[in-house]
Amino acid sequence: MEQRPNRLISEKSPYLLQHAWNPVDWHPWGEEAFSKACEQELPIFLSSGYSTCHWCHVMERESFEDPETAAFLNSHFVPVKLDREEHPDIDRFYMLFVQATTGNGGWPMSVWMTPDRKPFFGGSYFPPAGRWGMPSFRSVLETLARMWEHERPRLLASADSIMDQLFDIASPQPVMGEVGDAHAARCFEVLEQRFDASWGGFGNAPKFPQPSILSFLFSHAARTGNRTAAEMALVTLRRMAAGGIHDHLGVAGRGGGGFARYSTDRFWHVPHFEKMLYDNAQLATSYLEAYQLTGEALFADTARDIFNYVLCDMTAPEGGFWSAEDADSADPDGSRENREGAFYLWTEEQIRDLLEPDEAALFMEAFGIRPEGNAPVDPHGEFIGRNILMRTAPDVELAGRFGLSTEVVTQRLEQARTKLFGARAQRPRPGLDDKILTSWNGMMLSALARGSLVLAERSLLEAAERAARFILGTLYDPANGRLLRRYRDGEAAIDGKAGDYACLIQGLIDLYQASLEPEYLSTAIALSEVQIGRFFDQKQGVFYSTALDDDSVPLRMIEDNDTAEPSANSVSALNLLRLSAITGRDDLRETARRTINFFSSTLDANPVALPLMLAARALADTAPAQLIVSGKRDDPAMQRLIETAFRRYKPELTIIHANEEVAWMPQEAIGIACNHDGPPAARLCAGGSCRQAVTDPEELDAMLATIG
Repeated sequence: MEQRPNRLISEKSPYLLQHAWNPVDWHPWGEEAFSKACEQELPIFLSSGYSTCHWCHVMERESFEDPETAAFLNSHFVPVKLDREEHPDIDRFYMLFVQATTGNGGWPMSVWMTPDRKPFFGGSYFPPAGRWGMPSFRSVLETLARMWEHERPRLLASADSIMDQLFDIASPQPVMGEVGDAHAARCFEVLEQRFDASWGGFGNAPKFPQPSILSFLFSHAARTGNRTAAEMALVTLRRMAAGGIHDHLGVAGRGGGGFARYSTDRFWHVPHFEKMLYDNAQLATSYLEAYQLTGEALFADTARDIFNYVLCDMTAPEGGFWSAEDADSADPDGSRENREGAFYLWTEEQIRDLLEPDEAALFMEAFGIRPEGNAPVDPHGEFIGRNILMRTAPDVELAGRFGLSTEVVTQRLEQARTKLFGARAQRPRPGLDDKILTSWNGMMLSALARGSLVLAERSLLEAAERAARFILGTLYDPANGRLLRRYRDGEAAIDGKAGDYACLIQGLIDLYQASLEPEYLSTAIALSEVQIGRFFDQKQGVFYSTALDDDSVPLRMIEDNDTAEPSANSVSALNLLRLSAITGRDDLRETARRTINFFSSTLDANPVALPLMLAARALADTAPAQLIVSGKRDDPAMQRLIETAFRRYKPELTIIHANEEVAWMPQEAIGIACNHDGPPAARLCAGGSCRQAVTDPEELDAMLATIG
């Protein structure tokens, strides 16, 4: 029988297209599916995931590609596929239901609902046969189909009740207090209790990078002088850089490097191999902050490694950044079977074949290579005889063991990595999710712009500006100030969410700081005003995830956690505080304050729910410092002054280029611009006064050392 595609064949999402040839009669989320469910009086089955999700692939192979399972699903339900990365608001609502009713969550997410989209049963992955304490997918389908046929009134009543409960859970609660020092202190105490002093990170396995927590710890250390807070973050970043979660085969200008999404063990050794743009963007910023604090080369080198990966392997020809690389790829052993991590794994024999004997011995000692494989966790037997590269000894220690100088060890390991990188490049690559998301691109703009200053590498700014031109030219309508969320294959679509506005605004602020191009800041201000108008609840004092006029989700939600991606509320609070410091606008600062304080009850109950919001609160309570620079933007002397300002970790510092032609420019900067005559100069304004202008970078650095 000839195989035909289903309705997903016309979609743009790589995840939906992966399922376009399933025998399941998939519909994309939308009115066609809802109308069919109403007309045929069938429940909707929603399957939500993303293209690089390992267990999504597993469930597809086991159930959605099975003709008998598909036939039953098609007969008794209206099957709907959702890309959670395209529609995070819809996914978040139904994930709230799954977590509230099962105590767990994850992807693929499976939800059964009434034709009017009210959920009544849900879970995540279901196996083809009952195992691990989970019922089979087919048995769940048969039970729910039978209940819909014979007990429909009870299911409908349950769905109504569930919606009422979800509405209560999601409804904003009255603000009962202010976020203050006690919340930050309690957050630190909880993190200190959870901190793994041996391996870094917080808690046991699985371990996620959690850059929002690292940002809080750096902020808390700067505000309170608590060195333990900073050291917890630094230990974590060092351990992650050495771990298997880090791709150690990055070659400058050729690709590789970067970080996988999380580690399945406490040692950062066995990753879930998918690589996400948002993780790498945030981690690049964390490593830059660590370098600002310590001057330690490891942190700068790791940030460069991330940028190398993104610019070589994740950059679209148009200039924007792709979303992710898959955990799975075809096994290079010739079977062509997809396996998790196949692209990244090595046998001892492969390494001996590719390297000279002395080189191989050194490399295997440096990266813990074993004949039997080196994975400490392997529940599915995928890593037998295979090794995940992880630094088990530093260069200086290896030098002593092998009787070599540290310089020779470093050189030989670099040569070995380059050879292995070349061999790996011949393997089948993991699948690429080549959609371009506004929010994730905003995070990457921010990281690149900061990196250009902290690392004094102009090429990073050039890449950020190229991406910004693409985003603003494709996903932004300056006529109405609105954003779209996703671009792929020539199509820009999907109304922007609060996170898209927040992250792009953040990126544009950082681009202004790095380039002094006023258009970036003007656009950031305009986008902030649109975001406040469309997403901010003036009565409650908080940003919703979706706009007031967006009816794509059954219930508007408020992001109240900084998880793998930071909450739009946390990022927005930071943005508004920075914009207020630059422009002098008190209304922006007041909106930020209200946003922060809205979450006082959330932080009372769970001090670590919003670590980035606590960093925003620290910024709100720290006297802002302005560095007003004057002179020509493209003068190399100006660039040296700006780069000097970013040598140190100073989150309260903002930079303004004095320019009397810009509408948002504060009066003191206009006055400086009008009176400037001579080489580029910098004037520090902090603590209620402005100091004498300086032209020497070292003099500026000494001046900045006195604030904070």
